[in-house]
Amino acid sequence: MAVVNIRGVDHYYEWIAQSEELGKKPVLAFIHGWGGSARYWRTTAEALSDRFDCLLYDMRGFGRSPLPTSSLSLSYELEEYAEDFAILLDSLGIEQIYLNAHSMGASVATFFLNLYPEKVRRAVLTCSGIFEYDEKAFAAFYKFGAYVVKWRYRWFLKVPFADRAFMARFLHRSIPKRERYAFLEDYLLADFDAALGTIFTCVSKKAVDVMPQEFARLQVPTLLVSGEKDIIIPAEMGLQAAALNEKIEYLEIPKTAHFPMLEAPETYLQNVRDFLLS
Repeated sequence: MAVVNIRGVDHYYEWIAQSEELGKKPVLAFIHGWGGSARYWRTTAEALSDRFDCLLYDMRGFGRSPLPTSSLSLSYELEEYAEDFAILLDSLGIEQIYLNAHSMGASVATFFLNLYPEKVRRAVLTCSGIFEYDEKAFAAFYKFGAYVVKWRYRWFLKVPFADRAFMARFLHRSIPKRERYAFLEDYLLADFDAALGTIFTCVSKKAVDVMPQEFARLQVPTLLVSGEKDIIIPAEMGLQAAALNEKIEYLEIPKTAHFPMLEAPETYLQNVRDFLLS
């Protein structure tokens, strides 16, 4: 298993490439969302590996990048995760990339794009956007989120149709069972502190205030993709973010929710390919 130690945490990464000799094609890096891992990007990366060397990795505290038992001084702010990603690229000797990021990962990517615009040629932000602050709604979300993160047990994987029930909130169309199962497994294995900490940083008064500014500052040509039926990050939130900056192109994929890359792969891939290669 390939890992790079980044600020005290071993980060898992892998290459999806059609040639054993890396460097002949541009690099397309992927950033996953909350509770998941790079595993759900694999089929997308495989489909795009004819034109790109695709880099997948698991963010700190998720997937195959577990936190060490010793305490860390790092926070779970989105900017910190953007810095982790920058260190990963430097450690691998990668100077410039194309980037595709999803959900929480898209927020991390937005900070990265503004911190290091010279490192990215084009970017795709999938299921991202801006939202309004509601103190009571946020407080209820934090309370619910804490319960969701606390009460996780491996035996859930053995419950019939658990994967289907768990993913129902995220999907409008059916996706393969292996994809549903993998996401449920990643969610159950996510580090408690990372899972809870990123809930508080992704959905916060700070995020409400800062993210519109970050979208407005983008200098890198960006495609923002929303799922028409997404209830996690509704399409109107993506449209509002795209309207803040002429560098952002907006695409809404019909009859998909929070995983358009898995729910409508042909449509998603065609649009992403056209944008990245234009």
